[in-house]
Amino acid sequence: MVELLSPAGNFTSLSSALKNGADSVYIGIQGFNMRAHSTNFSLSELEKAVNMAHKHESRLYVCTNTMMKNQDLHALEKILPLVFESGVDALIVSDLGALELIRDHHLEAHYSVQGNASNTRTLHTLKKLGVKRAILSRELSLEEIKQISSNSPLEIEVFIHGAQCMALSGRCFLSSYLYQKNANCGECLQPCRKVWKMECEDGSKLILEKEDHMTHFLSPRDMCMIEYIPELMESGVTAFKIEGRARSADYVGEVTRVYQEAINTYHNGWSFKSQWLDDLKNVFNRGFDQGFYFQKPLQDSPSNQSPYIKKDVGEVVNYFSQVKAAEVRLWSDLKLGDELIIQGPTTGSVKQKAESMQIEGLDITKAIKGQNVGLKVDEKVRSGDLIYKKVKR
Repeated sequence: MVELLSPAGNFTSLSSALKNGADSVYIGIQGFNMRAHSTNFSLSELEKAVNMAHKHESRLYVCTNTMMKNQDLHALEKILPLVFESGVDALIVSDLGALELIRDHHLEAHYSVQGNASNTRTLHTLKKLGVKRAILSRELSLEEIKQISSNSPLEIEVFIHGAQCMALSGRCFLSSYLYQKNANCGECLQPCRKVWKMECEDGSKLILEKEDHMTHFLSPRDMCMIEYIPELMESGVTAFKIEGRARSADYVGEVTRVYQEAINTYHNGWSFKSQWLDDLKNVFNRGFDQGFYFQKPLQDSPSNQSPYIKKDVGEVVNYFSQVKAAEVRLWSDLKLGDELIIQGPTTGSVKQKAESMQIEGLDITKAIKGQNVGLKVDEKVRSGDLIYKKVKR
């Protein structure tokens, strides 16, 4: 069975990934991963995160894949005993010195995409260094991945969905040059996602489609391989990886659910469902292509291409299990038929419609900002959970 590996930037996303079928989840700990601006997990939270994953019979991996200087390695060495005691299943690493430390502390090591592993000989070398799994470079084609997998001494992991970087496997210096924020230490401010124009010193300009000569030509579309699950399943790859530790819990849950359903469908007789693609388009995305799997990605993309945005409308005050209803404090209007997303660290991400609302025991069709309203809920929610409604752009 192929392993579906999902991202989580916090406990809400972790819950959402696990409840939607993730076989494993990867997280970051503060100071050692490529998403420094995400919430991330503290060392004291690691054991709780591991227990949540293992309760769902899933594995938990921790990213330690930043560029590491001497002081970074010293800091990593100090925390590795605590990481080991937490029960983490593996660490994702790109630095060879960090790899040696992880091996010496008897932790399973996965070689990060940041290491740009692109050939079988590299994998044999990594095997000698104690690596169990390699995440292959994103710049490889499907045929190249098949060739590597057929002769690999290691487990193979590949990205199948999510954001792509304009730089070689994410090794970018644009953020460092413009803002003194090192992308290879997890501080990337994503200047590539802005609108740019290019002009030469002789006055000539790059010919672009837009009249104002501004475009997102540094910003590639998101990868989406949902239509090619059979080809991926037959490539010899061990694990399919979803990108997105900086994305929201509803994104993580929906993408995980869709790909797990597609994988299960493959085992039971493949038939592509167009609804899968529609569902993926309805959460945050920059438009889709297949990365380097079949050809070089050619098109640029602006920001979010989803037809919906999430509007923060309230929070759960109480949950009443006997009647499956929640008391909700509203800070925006809500009406019957609104599509809702309820999110929290234990709840994860729950989607439903507002189908029944009451105030003081009386049925209502609309509630306004500032009111507390009784809302019928499909699943158990918790005090403090946030409520969003999907709004068309």
